[in-house]
Amino acid sequence: MFRTTFYFSICLIFMVIPCLFAQKQEVEWLSFEQLEDSLLIKPKKVLLFFNADWCAYCKKMEKATFKDSKVVSKLRSNYYAVKMDAEATDTIYFGGQRYINSEVGKKRNPIHQIPKLLASREGIPFSVPAIVILNTKFKVISRYFEYLSPKGMYSVLP
Repeated sequence: MFRTTFYFSICLIFMVIPCLFAQKQEVEWLSFEQLEDSLLIKPKKVLLFFNADWCAYCKKMEKATFKDSKVVSKLRSNYYAVKMDAEATDTIYFGGQRYINSEVGKKRNPIHQIPKLLASREGIPFSVPAIVILNTKFKVISRYFEYLSPKGMYSVLP
């Protein structure tokens, strides 16, 4: 009895301890303020993910795409990632400018100035999910206005 319990305990320890010390791979989301500081220290490409609380595809991307180990690894290595609620009401200071959501109280789904500036398409209303990829000089490389699966996201990250 003692021998069986002892071996069981040893096996359990060897199974549990690695799990306790394993680092969970997650995207390190920054705010725009943190992004500005980070870009000054070390320029990198930037991925902007504009979402909304009510967006089912945004939630799906958060649960699948942004939890995928290959996507997370590529983002953590080569990008700064910013996730922003497109309907946020807070004032954001970035690049010496002040950005607000001037549509609050005027529209049903008020869109903040930042997603309007960076993720708008001429003649098409703003929509989420919106992904904007910027180069190291903060110039737009590409924009995506759709659900991107883990495989799809990995393939669009230059």
